[in-house]
Amino acid sequence: MEDLGSVPWPPEPIRTERLVLREPEAGDRAAFVELLASPEVHTYLGGPRPRDEVEGDLPAVPERWPGSFAVDLDGEMIGQVLLRRATGHRRPAAAGRLDLGYLFLPRAWGAGYAAEACAAALGWLAGALPGEPVVLTTQSANAGSMRLAAKLGFVEVERFEAWGAEQWLGRRAPSPVTP
Repeated sequence: MEDLGSVPWPPEPIRTERLVLREPEAGDRAAFVELLASPEVHTYLGGPRPRDEVEGDLPAVPERWPGSFAVDLDGEMIGQVLLRRATGHRRPAAAGRLDLGYLFLPRAWGAGYAAEACAAALGWLAGALPGEPVVLTTQSANAGSMRLAAKLGFVEVERFEAWGAEQWLGRRAPSPVTP
């Protein structure tokens, strides 16, 4: 995956009704460890990494790169939204497109935070890169991600087998460019 090209980074924090999307910071390290080592978070992502491995590999300040937003609720990181260029994607329909990804701590599930944060990131992207289409891949068995993809306006492009499970690839049409 590569960055967002010429988009200035980091942007000003993106504020929604309940959340702030911002660049990761040192105080987010424990939440990143929890995200990456959580069996619940990684049920449809190939399984969690061992906690001691994550703690050993993760730098003191989590990686800061264009397209990586920490999602903050009341001063605490509850998730991450990622916008990355899918350069090595297995499917031609996704190759070179921007790919939306997200991870949220289980305690933040069910409250609409993922939808709110992803919609805010996509709104920011529409202003930063007008006309840019976005793809999203999830396991078709992941009912929550399938509902979120539909809510965000992604439509199915194809289903395919990978990583031992059926995957769903959706595409979101670019927002109309206004003069």
